[in-house]
Amino acid sequence: MKLMMYIGNDLIEAVPLDREQLSVPGYLGNIKRQLKEKYKELLQNAPAPADFLVVPEKAETNGKD
Repeated sequence: MKLMMYIGNDLIEAVPLDREQLSVPGYLGNIKRQLKEKYKELLQNAPAPADFLVVPEKAETNGKD
């Protein structure tokens, strides 16, 4: 799983998540805060706030691409 940060339609960063930590209170919030701090200047100039999505890893294909 990954936490993906978007501003508008632009993917800013994707962070791998520890599946076992997802149920720990504050785990995702802490990562979001770190990303917001890392991209603070970019966010100040953005027309919209950042969006965050949690997505599963790409599913394995069975050879029928």
